[in-house]
Amino acid sequence: MPLVAAAVCPHPPLLVPEVAGSAAPELDDLRAACDTAVRRLLAADPDIVVLVGTGPVTGPIHTPATGSLQPWGVDLYLPLVPGQSDRGAVLPLSLTIGAWLLARHDTRPPVTAVQVAADAGPAELAALADEVGAAGDRVASLVLGDGSACRGEKAPGYDDARALPYDQGVAAALADADLDALLDLDPVVSAELKAAGRAPWQVLAGAARAAGGGWRGELLHDSAPYGVAYFVASWERV
Repeated sequence: MPLVAAAVCPHPPLLVPEVAGSAAPELDDLRAACDTAVRRLLAADPDIVVLVGTGPVTGPIHTPATGSLQPWGVDLYLPLVPGQSDRGAVLPLSLTIGAWLLARHDTRPPVTAVQVAADAGPAELAALADEVGAAGDRVASLVLGDGSACRGEKAPGYDDARALPYDQGVAAALADADLDALLDLDPVVSAELKAAGRAPWQVLAGAARAAGGGWRGELLHDSAPYGVAYFVASWERV
């Protein structure tokens, strides 16, 4: 049972105060919830933390690797591993925000990362879940993913009546650590609603199922301030 704890966080660039600028206080509650989830993750005393987030392809990202916030107007680079010798591979946005969230905490076990394509199918997701679980003897996973981006006329994906019930279902599944509900998320509907978290959440559910035993979840945050759903959850084994 290698997976011992998990944290689920969103990955908007505006989570980083330097990117948000004067709007940074608008996400103070979200930022605090993410810090709580990561703090609980590290309190589980893992021997390794695996970041999971969407990227252009499915598979591991080998160190050294570095994320950049230059595309969002901030000259800030975030290494996956502190003190790495060079920048190496480029982290996608999801894992860049994951590296930033971890860097806010002093206690740092070894870190590795896997990315998953937005259209990844069941076989790819299952293989990646196995890879996450095999990363160490006590694995904790920081899973990065946004909900639908269709919550209102000003949302990136405009307004879609399916978005709210979709997000409510995800929120309930994360709160209850409901593996079946996450694994049953429809990839087509998820893509239509621009829900970037679908594949990472399903990797988490697969890894949790492979670890066996029961899981307890707690939803720490649920909002859609810019028409995009942001969830923060903490999972632990019971």
